[in-house]
This record gives sequence, structure tokens and C-alpha cells, in this order.
Amino acid sequence: MTANNTVFVDTSAFYALMDSSDKHHAEAAALWTSLIKENSRLLTTNYVVLETMALLQNRLGFDAASLWYGDVLSVVEVLWANEYLHRLSFELWLSLGKRKLSLVDCVSFVAMRQRRSDRAFCFDRHFADEGFGIV
Repeated sequence: MTANNTVFVDTSAFYALMDSSDKHHAEAAALWTSLIKENSRLLTTNYVVLETMALLQNRLGFDAASLWYGDVLSVVEVLWANEYLHRLSFELWLSLGKRKLSLVDCVSFVAMRQRRSDRAFCFDRHFADEGFGIV
């Protein structure tokens, strides 16, 4: 574990945790349990919250989205993007646009750098491509 105990949680991890048919579900459940036992500081952004809620509601239904929001998200610190974070993220998105990154991912990268978090709980290669460690 790095000196900074903060782990950023991405939509891909949240979704895998909630969908028992997802190919990463077992790994996500084991990692989630491990992170909780280690008292890791879990961080995400309101952009990831919105993306995850929409994905869960669309694929698994309202009840799954509601359960995730009430239970899983309750142990995660949500960083609310302000105008400055949004603008920095948009500039990053423009500069990396040909790599097919989402604005949500760019907000995540900028937020992680601002919070000095170098590890992500995700199943998205873009985090590693940006130099972050994957748990």
C-alpha cells in the first residue's frame, strides 16, 4: 500500500460490484471487502455518481441503483466538482480527445491529482494509461 491510503473508485468498479453477472464481479467484491478492512479512504466524484446511477438504473433497475446509492456510496467520500475542476477536466479532455476518453474519466484524473491519490479501484485501462496504479 502506498503512503497515501486514498483509493479513487470508478464507475467500472461500482458496476462490477453490483452486477453479479459482470465478469469482474467476484474480483470487485473481494477488492471492495479488502479496501473496507484496510480502512482505505475511498473517493469518487459526483460525475462518477451520476454515471453510475444512470448505468445501474438502465441495466439493473431502480432498486439496484437505489441500493447502491444508499449502501455502497455511503462509505465513499464524494468530491463535488466545481467550475474550476470542470474547466481543468474539459481542457484535459480536449487535449486527449483522440483517445476516446470520457469527460467523466478526465474529471476523475484531475480530482485524483488534486487529492494526491495515485491508486484507482477500476476495470478501465485509461487510469493505468494516465499513470495511476490499479488496485
